[in-house]
Amino acid sequence: MTQTSVQHPADNTPAAAAPVARKVPTERIHHGDTFVDNYEWLRAKESAEVVEHLKAENAYQETVTAHQEPLREAIFQEIKGRTQETDLSVPNRKDGWWYYTRSAEGKEYGIQCRVKAQDTGDPVADWTPPAVEAGVELSGEEVLLDCNVEAEGKPFFAVGGTAVTVDGNLYAYAVDNAGDERFTLRFKDLRTGEMLPDVIENIFYGVSFSPDGTRLFYTVVDDAWRPYQVKSHVLGTPVTEDEVIYQEDDVAMWLGFDLSSDRRHLVLSIGCSEYSETRLLRFDDYDAGLATVISRDERVLYEAEPFLLEGAEKILVTHNRDAINSMVSLVDPAELTKPLAEQEWTTVVGHSDQVRVNGAGVTSTHVIVSVRKDTIERVQVLALAGLGTPAQGDPVEPAFDEELYTAGVAGSDYEAPVIRMGYTSYFTPSRVYDFVLPTAALPVGELLLRKESPVLGGYSSADYVATREWATAADGTRIPLSVLRHASVARDSSAAGLVYGYGSYELSMDPGFGIPRLSLLDRGIVFVIAHIRGGGELGRHWYEDGKKLHKKNTFTDFVAATDWLAGSGWVASTRIAAMGGSAGGLLMGAVANLAPEKYAAIVAAVPFVDALTTILDPELPLSALEWEEWGNPITDPEVYAYMKSYTPYENVGPRAYPKIAAVTSFNDTRVLYVEPAKWVQALRSVSTGAEPIVMKIEMDGGHGGASGRYVQWRERAWDYAFVADSVSAVELLPGAGLK
Repeated sequence: MTQTSVQHPADNTPAAAAPVARKVPTERIHHGDTFVDNYEWLRAKESAEVVEHLKAENAYQETVTAHQEPLREAIFQEIKGRTQETDLSVPNRKDGWWYYTRSAEGKEYGIQCRVKAQDTGDPVADWTPPAVEAGVELSGEEVLLDCNVEAEGKPFFAVGGTAVTVDGNLYAYAVDNAGDERFTLRFKDLRTGEMLPDVIENIFYGVSFSPDGTRLFYTVVDDAWRPYQVKSHVLGTPVTEDEVIYQEDDVAMWLGFDLSSDRRHLVLSIGCSEYSETRLLRFDDYDAGLATVISRDERVLYEAEPFLLEGAEKILVTHNRDAINSMVSLVDPAELTKPLAEQEWTTVVGHSDQVRVNGAGVTSTHVIVSVRKDTIERVQVLALAGLGTPAQGDPVEPAFDEELYTAGVAGSDYEAPVIRMGYTSYFTPSRVYDFVLPTAALPVGELLLRKESPVLGGYSSADYVATREWATAADGTRIPLSVLRHASVARDSSAAGLVYGYGSYELSMDPGFGIPRLSLLDRGIVFVIAHIRGGGELGRHWYEDGKKLHKKNTFTDFVAATDWLAGSGWVASTRIAAMGGSAGGLLMGAVANLAPEKYAAIVAAVPFVDALTTILDPELPLSALEWEEWGNPITDPEVYAYMKSYTPYENVGPRAYPKIAAVTSFNDTRVLYVEPAKWVQALRSVSTGAEPIVMKIEMDGGHGGASGRYVQWRERAWDYAFVADSVSAVELLPGAGLK
């Protein structure tokens, strides 16, 4: 490895030496096409030379951005100063207990607690959470898990799932100390505080006890980090004897599980983004084994929820059968023995071109439906009485008074008279509501505000403005934008701007409050969230028009959003930055190649910039699962050629690239560190510009970065300081900032 000196743009003096990795040409040949990769050797994670190179990248980054340290510290203090550090979650009732999490000033992690619930016979009162004060212990409060104690002396800490038996006696929790999303499961007897001897290594997210508390279900990943087994552990028996409930051998299918709402079934979900399969296991007939609802061979994308309707067994199916935006149907299990074309299904929620149905669940009295309309996620409830008959009632939707918001079910219990809802908007801190389900006496239900997260430092939503705007893509498609700014920014084409995007996997960039973002808005940066194709904001078509052989729409939509901002009258076109992470990092790499001149800086977090190399190797983590999103370049020459025409690493060329920061983690299993490591080398080797290209690598983190809230605040402060410095927006607006 050698070093090359770069000029500091401000004074033309040598600022730092960028690491230059040696070139080791490796040929990648597919479909008659040869690509020579000079930096593939950086994949050798165990190599001392590779580790030294990554450390040199960090040292270079630290030197190049050293002048941003005061700004980083200021942003960190602003985040800290607006956050109530000693706080708690709203207690959530499960069976006979209220569960909640405390956070304490100076501590990185939460403390999980519970307190006994009361049963007075008044259902709404019994489901009204107790008033818990920050820093004040409740009578009878039990600490289930102090994550600060668990994390002590560990380089990384994350909890991947917890479970409590119905009787409240046993507690299971899964911990990751590396950032690689493989967890160790332990058990605690809550009556005595004693740890049980049972320990299960290398499990994935998700754990659940059987209703009788004798066994625990968990998921295991294969060598490619794909969840492929659901296993059952009987407490007190050797882990080597754990039963494999189901194993999914199709490398393109993802496996997960849950308990049905009424806890009578184990529900296995197998699928990709295009079709799925649900298998059910009855706890009252465990030895009968798994029953399939609809075979994957039918190529239907669906979810199934078994439940009792007036004492009769029914299955609620949310599906895309003849319904691209999905719908909800009621199915008698007896129908499932017939060929699909002959089955009779009853419509509960019909298909609409304007409304995307995301999912449905049940309580003992209502169906709860999650839908997306006009880009906004909404919740609707339908009474079970008369369901699927002409007597079915109209849906009831909790009403909110903002135009741009996000509302979703945050939890429900089968017997509860309320559902827990989360609510947020760009400038409304997250709220927790209980929605009292409609009754004859209360036909529209009732929203009960349980908590609004406090924001300190004199925060007022009146200081900020959020509007919905529309950019026009080259093909005439209108792209929704969320435009956020400080109210005092003048529309005189002088401000700085940041465009943020993702645009993959049908994930929507929904309105949400974020304390760190205020530090950018307070410096006069106009923040645009581009709801580009490939996301899910405008229904299933919106997603399908930005995947596989339509993927380039995602990138050109983002450029169109940038052009809208440049011509909006708010900003100077020379003061626009771009930011995105993961698949949004691929987006950053693509727009850097497409339109580098439009950006003063680009921040690409855990960026999927060497996508073609990754997807061509089915042995790499999660590669096979990506075929449904991008296509399969191994078998399809058209997909290979199309991907090669846009993937960032292959398309780096002699251009004047802007300032670029690639931010990654050494232990990320979703986007390996080698992708940004190779990319920055390729960029530096051909860029005709003088701007620095840096890589910041967290040596102890995973896909979400390092663990611990203070560490994460510092990471966000690093990203935002890089942006603000690059667009010359480092000073607070008059009157803005912490009060």
